Amino acid sequence: MCKKMLSHIRAGALATLVTLVTLLGLGLGLAAGPVFADAEQVRQALANPARPQADRQVDDQRKPAEVLAFFQIEPRMTVLDIFGGGGYYAEILSYLVGDQGFVTLYNNEAWHQYMLKDLEARLADDRLPNVDSYVADPADLINQPDQYDAAVFVLGVHDVYVDDPDNDWPLIDRERFFKGIYKVLAPGAVLGVVDHNAMAGSDPAIVSKSLHRIDPAVIIRDLQAVGFTLEAESQLLRNPNDDLSLPMSDPAHRWQTDRSVLRFRK
Repeated sequence: MCKKMLSHIRAGALATLVTLVTLLGLGLGLAAGPVFADAEQVRQALANPARPQADRQVDDQRKPAEVLAFFQIEPRMTVLDIFGGGGYYAEILSYLVGDQGFVTLYNNEAWHQYMLKDLEARLADDRLPNVDSYVADPADLINQPDQYDAAVFVLGVHDVYVDDPDNDWPLIDRERFFKGIYKVLAPGAVLGVVDHNAMAGSDPAIVSKSLHRIDPAVIIRDLQAVGFTLEAESQLLRNPNDDLSLPMSDPAHRWQTDRSVLRFRK
């Protein structure tokens, strides 16, 4: 567990303890059970005036309020943002989980270097004090002791199937990586996945590299193989008019692709 995360959690735990003692002293009851985020809570996070304008411009297309509500992210959670890129979701999660929660923005070295300028701006001057940037080889994740309450893997699962060493992206040992994700999640934790859909039955080794898409059946198969259970699928980002033969980055339908939104459970 990183020192920043540990110190932040300790501070949050102390604040919770103080609140608990105060409420008990006042004779007030405490609500039982988890406090799941709903779409309104996420919208409040989206409305934070500190969010960059560039992020706000794609909210309508990405629907983060609905996506994170579907993933059942709770206030005070510790969340792993896998291949979080430049931190679009990490910042929203930062505001959503609050001072008593924590977000680890995880990238491999290739993603980190590609998004370095955006990351430095987003995390400058500790502007997101409950977010930590973590860079490691995907094969090393399995060695980490952290037990996160949830993880999100948004628009990056297809990259796990890419083999492109000429562009600094060697093939990832996806079974070990997925097992690592499973290991660092607490029992009962959610793994939320969003990705660009490819044609059913398409070869992930081909379409992941050429189109940056993936057949959702491949994601489901490979995550179930390491122990995850597919709990639910949302139609939030489906687009039946999307041409699945085109790259997801095609300017004609940028942020208009047919995307799967999947909720897995450990």
